[in-house]
Amino acid sequence: MFTRFKHTTNVLFLDAKSSDFAYEKGKKVDIILSPRMYWVKKMTLPVSSVREVKKLLPSLFEDSLPAAHYSYTAYKSGEEFLLFAYEDKKVFELLADKDISSADIASIRFAQSEFDSLENALSINAQESMYKDDGLLVLVPTTWVKESQVMALENLKLSKHTIKLQQFGHIVDKKSLYKIGAILVVLALILLVEIFVASSKLSGIEQAKEALFSKYKLQATMMQNRSTYTKYSKIYERETKLRAAIALFLSMPLQANQKITHLQYKSKKLFVVISGVTQASIQPLLSKLQANKLKYTTAHQGTGMKVEVSL
Repeated sequence: MFTRFKHTTNVLFLDAKSSDFAYEKGKKVDIILSPRMYWVKKMTLPVSSVREVKKLLPSLFEDSLPAAHYSYTAYKSGEEFLLFAYEDKKVFELLADKDISSADIASIRFAQSEFDSLENALSINAQESMYKDDGLLVLVPTTWVKESQVMALENLKLSKHTIKLQQFGHIVDKKSLYKIGAILVVLALILLVEIFVASSKLSGIEQAKEALFSKYKLQATMMQNRSTYTKYSKIYERETKLRAAIALFLSMPLQANQKITHLQYKSKKLFVVISGVTQASIQPLLSKLQANKLKYTTAHQGTGMKVEVSL
């Protein structure tokens, strides 16, 4: 059963086995968790501060909890400490099951804190009641208690003891989150260093580029320079082929009565005329041209041979 303040403040008692509750979307509510939703211990410890106690909580509950991911909290009550363990996942699931929006939740607290001065048993649903046993709230079947009163929260004064649910606490424990966070920080630092180094190198490259452009009087953009490079690369390639072709003809195995009488380069072609070449003596010259894989045509011109080489 959920019960709320009838006037200024809405308070909901949250229990997994309750179905009757008053909750209006859009209005802030204070959630009181049933003893079913948490584990509690009351202990006297040889420490003075709650901060020190909180560091010990996982080990203090270690042997008494089922395997799961828990969050812990504690506060001091008189000379003793009240220690709590709870599963964020189960609380979130129950809130979702009851269709309670997280935007409407003003606070979440334990029944142990809010009913600390409880004297009589209180009914929380049709079959169960809660009462104090040695200072701790426990749930029992209503048939076990002599008298169980209906829970009424209109006069309840809320304590200062609240908790905050960890949205992802059931997925990754805090130690793992801290480790992941530390790794991400290290990676971020490495990335920043890499960016700084890359930026410095880029600045140096830009300066070297400007100095190179100035020294060799290069054009303003890389596109213009690439275009010029392509143009002169083609000229260089053609000139190299031309020199190689001329060298080939100058090294031809000419007979005593044979000689080169004409050598001309025009329109990307080399024209050569060799005199004294007969049908009987032409084969060694053709073999030389074929061995060097030149693109050529030949024709007889009077007593000589005319060769046209494409470059």
